[in-house]
Amino acid sequence: MKLRELAHGRTGDKGNTLNVSVVCFDAKHYGHLRDILTPERVKAHLADVVRGDVVRYELPLLGAFNFVLGRALGGGVTRSLALDAHGKSISTALLDIDVAEPSEA
Repeated sequence: MKLRELAHGRTGDKGNTLNVSVVCFDAKHYGHLRDILTPERVKAHLADVVRGDVVRYELPLLGAFNFVLGRALGGGVTRSLALDAHGKSISTALLDIDVAEPSEA
């Protein structure tokens, strides 16, 4: 299944750094996604865009994660030649990652 079936995302930028938040539709899936959405997996999935480190911040009370993607905007909004210099489409790209279906307890 695709991550978009379990969560939605938001993206923000600052310079050459991109923030991607992933928020579970249902908090019961938080632990399942915590095991799957490692920084390494996110970086591998977005390898064509992310050139720097990926750091994951966990927000369990919100059922959410914030990923900080370094060197992800081609130098930053004013320097990038990318069509999406702000990286707004990256949350959609991340939501396309394949995840295992959670077991319903």
